[in-house]
Parts: sequence; structure tokens; C-alpha cells
Amino acid sequence: MRAWCGIAAFPPELDWLGVAFLRMDRLIGRHAVLVEFWDSARINSLRTLPYLKEWHERYADAGLRVIAVHSPGYSFGRDRQVATRAVEALEVPFPVALDPDFAVWRLYGNRGWPGRYLFDRRSVLRYYHYGEGDYEGTELAIQELLREIDPDFEPPAPMAPIRPEDAPGALFEPQTADVALPADRGRLELVRDWTDGEDYIEAADAGASATMRFRAGGAWAVLSGAEVEPGLYESDGTVVAEEPGLRLHGFQFTPLPPSPS
Repeated sequence: MRAWCGIAAFPPELDWLGVAFLRMDRLIGRHAVLVEFWDSARINSLRTLPYLKEWHERYADAGLRVIAVHSPGYSFGRDRQVATRAVEALEVPFPVALDPDFAVWRLYGNRGWPGRYLFDRRSVLRYYHYGEGDYEGTELAIQELLREIDPDFEPPAPMAPIRPEDAPGALFEPQTADVALPADRGRLELVRDWTDGEDYIEAADAGASATMRFRAGGAWAVLSGAEVEPGLYESDGTVVAEEPGLRLHGFQFTPLPPSPS
């Protein structure tokens, strides 16, 4: 396990949603702090969000402070208004730090979405996890730190898994790797013209389509441009541009049902 001597203070120029500014040093001594790096346009981040909301609901009064760091993996996520609309639509109940330039990401040496760091009241890192999963382990670690704050704290049983694949010990079938554009445009079947952009391909005319064949539990297209609200859209693997200017940033996939253990 990594052992940090202190929770990293966030840059003072950071923009926040839900609070004016959050001083990390003022949380020390009274709170356990859960820092979650996430992206509103990544399906694995959205799949962890119900757990974060429940932990906030269960344990905020007992001393847990949940902080989400929105580090956008797509260019549109750097826009404050886009991020604000996403946070509001998702009804995120805890503070969100906007990290468009990945300053906090680099400060923590984070490695992916979601990235979870749990600090005790002395600011020592006691637990961390990358990606989906280990929700029960996270909650048990939270409970341990809250008992250190209040020895009389009586925690509830950890929340039940939301999905079968969230259960401890679930085994998974291999699935199709995510598609990042324009680098992976060779993996798509493209009809009509698509032009390359910073992190997308853009439909040059109406009727342009992109198809991805996949093996996964579900597929999500990442879209922006052409009067489309930037973000994730559930997909059957085909995207059709109703008008020019639609931007396809990639496809993301969710796990297949777990194999019997």
C-alpha cells in the first residue's frame, strides 16, 4: 500500500462546483477524506457514481468528506459550462473540483478513471483503487477510518452490489477495448467523409455513419458538436450524423455478464 505523509492541497486557482473553495488542511483532524478522480463522459466513472452518492449519504455526518475531481478525458469536458451541466444533470451532492488542465491529476500521480484515494484524519493515505470494483472494500475502509474518529460509531452493513459484475470475486469475459479517435479510426467502418480533429472525427455531411463491431455488455458513443449535448450516448455500435458537424470522440464498453465462479 502507498503511504503518503499528507493529503495534497489543491491549487488555489482551482474552480469548484458545490463550494466556493475547499481547504484540504482544514479537513485534517476531523474528517476522513475520499478523493475520486472521474469524468462525466466516461461510463466507468458514471457506474461508480451511485456508490459515491450512497457513501456520502451514509457517512457524511460521521466524518466522511467526499470530493470529486473532474479531470476530463475529452476536449469538450474542459469547458466549464459543459462540466457544470453534467454535474447538475447527474445530481452530484458533494463538492466537485474542476481540473481541466490535469493539475490535480499530476499532483496525485493519478493513473486513470476512476481513481479513488481515501485518507484518514491524520491525512495518511489508507486505501486507493483504480477503475471500477472493490466497492465493498472501499466501504469497509471508510468504516474503519470513521471508527478511528469515533470509537462508538456503529456502521451499517456495506451496500449490496448494484450490478452482478460489482459483486466481490466476479469473473469477467474479455471485452472489446475502448475506441479513441482519431487514432483508432481504422477500427471503424466509415461511410462518407469524416475529418480528423483534436480528439474526434467530424462528419463532413449529413448521413455520414461510423460503425464499431464489439463484444461487450453495452456500448456508449462519445459525441459532441452539431447541436448535440456533449457526452455519452448509449449505442448499438453505429452512429449516424443527421447533419454535418457531428463529432465522434470514441466508443466505450461495459463488461459482459460475469462468468459463473
